[in-house]
Amino acid sequence: MTTSEPISSPATGTTAGITTGITAYGCGRDEAALFRELAARHGVTVTVTDAPVSAANSALAAGNRCVSVGHKTPVTHAALRALARAGVAYVSTRSIGCNHIDVAYAKRLGMCVGNVSYSPDSVADYTLMLMLMAVRHAKPMIRRTDVHDYRLHEVRGRELRDLTVGVVGTGRIGTAVLGRLRGFGCRTLTYDSRTPDGGSAAGHVPLDTLLRQSDIVTLHTPLTAATHHLLDRRRIGAMKRDAYVVNTGRGALLDTAALVEALESGRLGGAALDVLEGEEGVFYADRRDTPIDSKALLRLQEMPQVLISPHTAYFTDHALRDTVENSLANCLTFESGNPHD
Repeated sequence: MTTSEPISSPATGTTAGITTGITAYGCGRDEAALFRELAARHGVTVTVTDAPVSAANSALAAGNRCVSVGHKTPVTHAALRALARAGVAYVSTRSIGCNHIDVAYAKRLGMCVGNVSYSPDSVADYTLMLMLMAVRHAKPMIRRTDVHDYRLHEVRGRELRDLTVGVVGTGRIGTAVLGRLRGFGCRTLTYDSRTPDGGSAAGHVPLDTLLRQSDIVTLHTPLTAATHHLLDRRRIGAMKRDAYVVNTGRGALLDTAALVEALESGRLGGAALDVLEGEEGVFYADRRDTPIDSKALLRLQEMPQVLISPHTAYFTDHALRDTVENSLANCLTFESGNPHD
């Protein structure tokens, strides 16, 4: 469904007396309601559609210099070209990562791309939940009780205070995870690509040191060409035996084939993955009656020591409001003559 909501309210959404227009693509029902509510506060005309942006629906952006897009569907080159022809100059993605958009290609077409920040607590809370579920063998326990088998697991769980947790990436989310871990009393190590040799902060170490010493490794670094398969076969092999991997960042931070091998061999103790390579077209869709081509996903889901969730760590009411509000704010900042990319 596509709707256009002209709003005549405060002048904050106007530029030289002309009301700013924004087209918001890929909006679920709650997102659409938030766009209408928040646009009204800024005097913005908003066109909302539940369809992801494509060359076929680029005409919805005609007359608007700014569009807001979701992260669930890649933005193709054809879609970017069509947006440029429609007069779009700014693309705001309602996500922290921009790996679903070819930012350099958009720039060559004369468009800026901006991301948003949102509550880091959504992903940080979820990350801690996954850690606890992994070390307490929650998946096999839940599966057993669902079929009325109430025996204890063959292996006892572990307590976080007895473990070393390595946090890869110390941005807003990684820092929020560290704050939560302090309450459990565990030892923490950190690595950040901005200071790859360790830096001076306590517990901040080179990546190889973190991998050798950590019982749990949790990934919170952006996905870039430099961090693609950050945990590759060599680094996974260097991890502590029986360690756990938690990934709420981006799927391609992990070499999935190497991860499967390490889990099958018993080299790693388990994994908790909210993101996965090849998740596009699978996550966010009802695939109960449709074959899934990803052999890695199917194999991982078979394993009792592996937890899979469909890229849902960010999905809270607070974070959703943040993404919509900040996407609108980015567009208005661009229209005010202060672009940022």
